[in-house]
This record gives sequence, C-alpha cells and structure tokens, in this order.
Amino acid sequence: MIRRLLGLKPNKLNETDKAFSNRLREEFGIKAKRLDLYNIAVIHKSASTIVSNGKRVNNERLEYLGDAVLDTIVTDFLFTNFPNKDEGFLTKMRSRIVSRQSLNAIALAIGLDKIVVTQTNNPLAHKHIFGDALEAFVGAIFLDKGYTYTAHWVTKHILTNHINLNELQATENDHKSRIIELAQKFKYDICFESQECDTSKGQSPLFEAKLFLNQKLMGNGFGTSKKEAEQNAAMVALERIDIISLPLHQVKPETINWEN
Repeated sequence: MIRRLLGLKPNKLNETDKAFSNRLREEFGIKAKRLDLYNIAVIHKSASTIVSNGKRVNNERLEYLGDAVLDTIVTDFLFTNFPNKDEGFLTKMRSRIVSRQSLNAIALAIGLDKIVVTQTNNPLAHKHIFGDALEAFVGAIFLDKGYTYTAHWVTKHILTNHINLNELQATENDHKSRIIELAQKFKYDICFESQECDTSKGQSPLFEAKLFLNQKLMGNGFGTSKKEAEQNAAMVALERIDIISLPLHQVKPETINWEN
C-alpha cells in the first residue's frame, strides 16, 4: 500500500488490503481511493517501515499536514458557529478542541487506536500516539479526497459527535465546578482548605486555598476572596492532572495524569 506514495505502480489489493479498505468504509465512512495514504497514517514512527531504497515510512509527515488542515477546519467551524465572539474566545475554543488530550480521547472514541501500528513500550508516548494518528488520518483524507470532503468528515465525525461546545463554554472559567464534577464522576475524595493570609494594615485581604484529591495536594491558589482562591487552586489542579482542555465527558480514569 505504500508503493503509490513512493511513486511506484500500485499492486492489486490483496486480502489484507481489502479488509483494511472495508474497515475504513464501515467504521469511518471513507471509501478510499488511495489506500496507501491511510495505511501510512496509522504507522507510528516506532513501527516505521524501511523500503528497498532505504526510505523510512511513518505517519509523521501526514501528521504535520493533518495538523494544519484540522486547525483550518476547526477555525472555520468556530467562526461560523460563534459569529458574535471575539478572536480571544475563538482561539481558546480552538485550542481546547485540538489539544493533544482532546484529540487523543477522540481517536479512542472513534476506534482509531485499534488500527494504529506501534512498537513503543513507553507509557508517556501512548499519551499522544493516537491523537497524532488522528491528525495524520485527517492529512490522508485531505490528500485522498480534498478539502471539502475532509471538512465535512471532520465536522460530522469529530466536531458534531465528540465535541460539546456548550460544555467547552461552560468550563471556560468555572474550574471549581469542573473538578468537583470530576470528583463526583469517579468517586474521588475532594477537599478545599482555605484561609486568609497575613497582610499588612491597609492592604486588601488575601486568601490561599489548597485542593486535595484523594488526600493528595493537587493545587493551591491565591485570590482576594476565598472563591477566587479556590477557583485558582482548581485551575492548577486541572492543569496538573493534564485535563484542563479536555471535555469532561471524554475524561476516563486512565486519562488522568497523577504524576505531574
């Protein structure tokens, strides 16, 4: 399947190729014209194929292309759906949608992980392998089908089915509610400890809040009110466990990075 991408004449499809083609059509709704592109899109660099001329083949170039194409599609989607929002809002929303955590979760949700070829045993690498493959997959669709088809596919299979725009907006600033909901979802013990800090006479009061999840200190924050301090502590905790930009309905226990 990599022959065409390398400028060689393609062979007739064998049984493995036919099975892969059928899977693309049945599971991802894609009737591939250039099957070789999709095959390469799911080859992680740890499983690179070396062809006869010594060229190393993996999905890194397609990932680079797909990243740019996906950014453009998401930008267009947000621009159309939020006509009254400013550039700052649109940029934040796009960042949340195309974040590594979000793309990785989407790749798992659509079953892309089941066809990714990898030989790495590094657990840290697995945090982004499938998100990278999703970008490469988008790059393959773009080369095979063109921009219009790719935009339709991304909108249908990613933005409509796996991105909750209302939830993304709602969690823009309310980090405390978000982490409380997370704790309730997975039955974690959660505790905020807040106190007023010593300040000089005449200064506004300053509060410090500490956030504990399962008795482990996960974040502390400061503010001019107890509420603000707790919001800042929650934001630190969400950043620390690496899910601040991931929609809550996509969070699974294995998604949470407790080691940061």
